[in-house]
Amino acid sequence: MSPVEIFQYIDSTRSSTALRESYYVFPLVEGAHVISLAISVGLVIWFDLRLVGWIFRDQPVSAVFRPIRPFMLGGFTLSFITGGLLFWSLALRCYGSPFFWAKMIMLVLAGVNIAIYHLTIDRRQTEWDESPFPPFQARMAGLISIVLWVGIITAGRLMAYFL
Repeated sequence: MSPVEIFQYIDSTRSSTALRESYYVFPLVEGAHVISLAISVGLVIWFDLRLVGWIFRDQPVSAVFRPIRPFMLGGFTLSFITGGLLFWSLALRCYGSPFFWAKMIMLVLAGVNIAIYHLTIDRRQTEWDESPFPPFQARMAGLISIVLWVGIITAGRLMAYFL
């Protein structure tokens, strides 16, 4: 099957149609998606601002990250579930949307950025944890993350307006 055929198949399922045409469930899923993004991405940007060295310079990076981590992960879990449901309900429209593809590319890049950060510089966090300005690689990971999440949110909102 080609990608477009996969998207067409998803779009034609009963569950996709039911979700898309629901007066109550679709808006609830969409609202939960927005709220979960506000929580998860808001906290990520808060942490990224510390990584960049723009806020909380007097706080160790680990002290900023530790209390927000469970909320960040919970928010992302809900975001992926609700985002998946939104995609499922509008798969064929997503296929034709440049904003959808831009969002997916930026999500992959954000994931790569997170993986590189956690697999490299974060492993040596004890060496720089209390520094007001983390090492260049950590600051760049934070800045790249901020730029990507702003792009992801922007593409997602534009997607919603043009689907």
